[in-house]
Amino acid sequence: MTAKPVVLLAEELSPATIDALGPDFEIRHTDGADRSQLLAAIADVDAILVRSATQVDAEAIAAAKKLKVVARAGVGLDNVDIKAATQAGVMVVNAPTSNIVSAAELTVGHILSLARHIPAASAALKAGEWKRSKYTGTELYEKKVGIIGLGRIGALITARLQAFETQILAYDPYVTSARAAQLGVQLVSLDELLEQSDFITIHMPKTPETLGMISTEAFKKMKNTAYVINVARGGLIDETALYQALQDGEIAGAGIDVFVSEPSTDLPFFGLDNVVVTPHLGASTDEAQEKAGISVAKSVRLALAGELVPDAVNVAGGVIDKDVRPGIPLIEKLGRVFTALTHASVTQIDVEVAGEIATKDVKALELAALKGVFTDVVSEQVSYVNAPVLAEQRGINVRLITTEEVEDYRNVLTLRGALSDGSQISVAGTLTGPKQIEKLVGVNGYDVEIPISDHLIVLIYQDRPGVVGTVGGILGEKGINIAGMQVSRAADGGQVLCLLTVDSAVPQQVLDQLRASINASTAREVDLED
Repeated sequence: MTAKPVVLLAEELSPATIDALGPDFEIRHTDGADRSQLLAAIADVDAILVRSATQVDAEAIAAAKKLKVVARAGVGLDNVDIKAATQAGVMVVNAPTSNIVSAAELTVGHILSLARHIPAASAALKAGEWKRSKYTGTELYEKKVGIIGLGRIGALITARLQAFETQILAYDPYVTSARAAQLGVQLVSLDELLEQSDFITIHMPKTPETLGMISTEAFKKMKNTAYVINVARGGLIDETALYQALQDGEIAGAGIDVFVSEPSTDLPFFGLDNVVVTPHLGASTDEAQEKAGISVAKSVRLALAGELVPDAVNVAGGVIDKDVRPGIPLIEKLGRVFTALTHASVTQIDVEVAGEIATKDVKALELAALKGVFTDVVSEQVSYVNAPVLAEQRGINVRLITTEEVEDYRNVLTLRGALSDGSQISVAGTLTGPKQIEKLVGVNGYDVEIPISDHLIVLIYQDRPGVVGTVGGILGEKGINIAGMQVSRAADGGQVLCLLTVDSAVPQQVLDQLRASINASTAREVDLED
């Protein structure tokens, strides 16, 4: 008899999770929080299921000689070393949609708690104080609620708050006006949202661009009667600036569920009466935990059966043609470059596969492209299953185009997009040589050929002498080493595209200096570092 694949449950999971795995596996249990137990138990297993207490780091992955899948029964993946897993050929899966209803409901709970002072009033009454006048609140009726990030959670919050007859304002540069109209939401600029909203809730991914995006300047733009809520990611709201804004009366209060460092139990604003805090409870409902366990159990079944795994976060897995598979990480990176170059909401995306592989089943390349497009712009984890849904929710039409005709290369993958302001953008890439080196070969109609690196600077400016020297000088002064550079132009004296690969991240102030020094129309960094 053939031995059954071994699935290790490193933390307590629901009976429904085990039922979802089915009878085809040998189920083992261990205490994943006990390091010695974990390293001993993981040695010969095919899959491991964890929550948040188990650290599946490079050491654990190296100890697991047969490991094929790490499954996190939840959304966050901070306790899984995705890079080490990918290098070892281990698939990582999670449950990206398991907590969205719970997170949306917790956000509404924070809003109501702030509006009616429920926690403070409860604590006072339990302490023997009857203070009705002290806890006079405010109605949500006809108030303006600003949602920063109109993804799946933002849309769920919108639907729930509309029952209170609130007016919903939203800032999300990747949502079309048609989608906003469908949701009954008014799209506004970030400044307008900050200035007009009575309640502001943020639902953005945590990236270098969004870290601390609600800080001192943002608080000064808000009404002194406004409340801010964050149940998305710790650090989106600057904690020091928040405390100061509350102390100075620049805002009326805050509801915070996530923190820069967790667990946090003694931050300065915890002592303020107008602050409601919860210990990262966004996914802490029985229903969310059950959904998460069942979801990853199904993914483990698919992975160990060699089938496509929609919720894989690092590899697609499954029956993908061997000639198509190398293009998956390439086109995902092209999607991230595409997003970095957008300056308005996207209405149409064409994923074009040209060359020999066009005769194969390349649907996985379309999914990977969309995964890359949304990775840096939505708060939830993006996977192969929810990426098309994210496009649909934003009113973006997506087409997969294949052609065997191609010049210069065996295969070329291209993303073309139409933006709401009438402009278009495009990025193209290929794999070259025996080592299948990923290269960028086209940007907005400019022909280039430069290896894709973790840090890429994109400059567009008017052709003239001396620009390259200026750029090199500025980067040199800042200690940023240039690994490669390519300049492309359509005609003498016309617009120039300059691509630079550099060895480290480029601060925004350096990009601003580059833009001003060479009068560039575009000066952006594409950060592909995991």
